Amino acid sequence: MAEETKSHNEAGEVAPSTVDQQAPSVAEEHAPSTDSPEATDIPTANAPDPKAANPETNPNAATTTTAEAPKREKPAGAAKAAGDKPAAKAAAKKEKAPAVEDKPFAEFIQQDYLPSVQKAIAKEGVQDLQLNFVKQKIPIRGYETAEECWQVVGSWQNGLFHFNLYFPEEDIQGRKGFSCYEGRKPSVVEPFLIDERKTTLDLLVFGVTQRLNGQKWLGRN
Repeated sequence: MAEETKSHNEAGEVAPSTVDQQAPSVAEEHAPSTDSPEATDIPTANAPDPKAANPETNPNAATTTTAEAPKREKPAGAAKAAGDKPAAKAAAKKEKAPAVEDKPFAEFIQQDYLPSVQKAIAKEGVQDLQLNFVKQKIPIRGYETAEECWQVVGSWQNGLFHFNLYFPEEDIQGRKGFSCYEGRKPSVVEPFLIDERKTTLDLLVFGVTQRLNGQKWLGRN
């Protein structure tokens, strides 16, 4: 086996190889300092590849962990809209106007009932209807001593046709009576709208026109 050839210097000594010359300097360069810790550029098995974690070169790299990710706050507009929902509903829900039947009795008769009866009977051909709202005794034999009660009194053709609508309880939902006559006073008071659970303006108008039509007093008869 050939003997390994070694380089000799001028003094006859064996010159160190290039590897032997560089090893101490390389080891010294990368050896950690004993005075203070320093980072080295020697890669380790646990250190991540800088390129793999760099979002500029690796789009799939996550810059923060799930635990470190900041919480997403709702936009101010969305929060405001969510807070305004009850107020929006309250504004959208219009308050229901009170029914005319809920007005005070006298106010309802004068403001709503008399004009409606006048209009309905005029449509039937009666143009000279006289309507009054008065408080007086019932003008029927046997009732002269009765207490006064509110009445709607209607007449036309110079009093030839005459009717009375009675409200003894001063309440449109209470007991009501009706009488009518042609030329002479009536002898009885009829019950009026006794089968209705709730009396409305339309029912009160319809009840009178229906009763007068039954007498054949209106124009279409």
